[in-house]
Amino acid sequence: MRPTFILLFRVILYFLPLQLCAQDISYMSSGGKLKPLQAIMDIRHYTLALDVDIDQKSIDGYAEIKLILSRPSDTLLFDLIHFLDVKKILVDAAVENFNHAGDEIYITNHARFSAGVHVVRIYYGGHPPVAVRPPWLGGFTWTKDREGNPWMAINCQLQGAKIYFPCKDHPSDEPDEGVDLYITIPRGLSVAGPGLLQSVKREANKKAVWHWKTNYTISNYCIVFNIGKYKVFTRNYLTCDGHTVPIQLYILEQDTARAKHLLDVKERDTHILEKYFGEYPWVREKIGVAEVPNSGMEHQTMITFMDSLIFTKFPGNQDYSAVYFHEYAHEWWANKITNKDWAHMWIQEGIATYAEALAMRELGGEKAYDSAIIALRAGIRNEKPVVQGDALGMKDEYNGDIYSKGAFLMHTLRSILGDSIFFPALKKFITGVKYPYEQFFTTDDVQQFFSKETGRDLQPLFDFYLRTTHMTTMSLRRTGPDTYYLLITDVPMRGLPLDIVTSAGVIHTTMEAATAKPLKITSTTLPIPDPGDHYFKKVVYQ
Repeated sequence: MRPTFILLFRVILYFLPLQLCAQDISYMSSGGKLKPLQAIMDIRHYTLALDVDIDQKSIDGYAEIKLILSRPSDTLLFDLIHFLDVKKILVDAAVENFNHAGDEIYITNHARFSAGVHVVRIYYGGHPPVAVRPPWLGGFTWTKDREGNPWMAINCQLQGAKIYFPCKDHPSDEPDEGVDLYITIPRGLSVAGPGLLQSVKREANKKAVWHWKTNYTISNYCIVFNIGKYKVFTRNYLTCDGHTVPIQLYILEQDTARAKHLLDVKERDTHILEKYFGEYPWVREKIGVAEVPNSGMEHQTMITFMDSLIFTKFPGNQDYSAVYFHEYAHEWWANKITNKDWAHMWIQEGIATYAEALAMRELGGEKAYDSAIIALRAGIRNEKPVVQGDALGMKDEYNGDIYSKGAFLMHTLRSILGDSIFFPALKKFITGVKYPYEQFFTTDDVQQFFSKETGRDLQPLFDFYLRTTHMTTMSLRRTGPDTYYLLITDVPMRGLPLDIVTSAGVIHTTMEAATAKPLKITSTTLPIPDPGDHYFKKVVYQ
């Protein structure tokens, strides 16, 4: 998710009165502390079979969950929003007792569920929440395209997939064996979903069942689908490792004139992302993109973009969209490299945002990259640490600095380590994760990796940027016509390289501890410390 309208999002999130909407879900948050009853469950596979009634804005069907229990338990616990009705539950084909209280389903068996594999089928239905401001305040969006055709989208990153199907709503557990979606809709419309389309079966009641299947692990909030009057355009892409994968564009029939250009941009963006992060991660499925009536999202193998997508121009008449690119970068950072809990969300959002700066570098050179970094720096609010602890829910963690300050940390690492070390290390971190992508990551994992690759203990730097709101202060005091003293306080770590521009040229020095003596500078012009904006700092002139 890109932080568009982040300020407005905060206002809506924290001040929207509950009484304004009977289906208000602003209190909900994905993740948080892992519940003990869910910690013993390993989710292996989800099957969703849902009939979508567009006129009634409702869903009806079942979710089947294959799981492994690590020890016997008399209770199974799943998450599902309280205003969907659970009708019946089977565990291993036997009817079981349950209690749907709050946004949780407790399934009980006094004889205890044994350790090992179980298959739970939950029949349910009702009216899922309507999105207030998707994708930030999620839910279902029921609308029509410009030609009056039904158009539906689902977004649930902040609140979690529990807003529409029973699940274990925690980022640390993805279905290892993938997902099957059987979505029944009126004929004449299409379903855009994750993975590969297996079949479209016509039903006698003027409906059709669309079967989408993914065999990869996938985050709960990416297990979504979109419905519209779509036309599909396909183009094969040869990855950097020599695999052929289809690019599939699900675009409204009314917008098909844009299809070729959107595919061209997607192909170019793939080349850029593969250069820095390695092969596209989902080569066994597709590079998918679908048009939706809200801002784009990183839904795995079916990235979405808003119908009003606007491109900006770069040299050579190249079109670029930050949203179109950012959400696509999440195929590497979020969908492949997934944070263990939302407390470390900067990993996916910060590095995907940094990828935008790298796109600027490819399209406009280092000057364009520098401009992107300046914009990122200007966006850092620094009101609270980026990493505030562990086991946090999405609502507690989500703020603009996970994007801007997380990206700026990557920029500082590049400045400190140099391109010959930084770029290979960054690519190695992500390419080192091999299929089936079952690893999950924390801030310490990223820090320890870069420390090992560079042979330097980078923990102080990571702590400074991510776990504090400290800012390096460079105080420049003039004591004579051509004499200045530079005192640096709140140094992230000792030995960081620092350039100072003077009338005589560039001074190359290092930043040391705050107790270090001020540096005497002789210059007929005002010295400029850190002219490349490599560090999170403020400069004070005295």
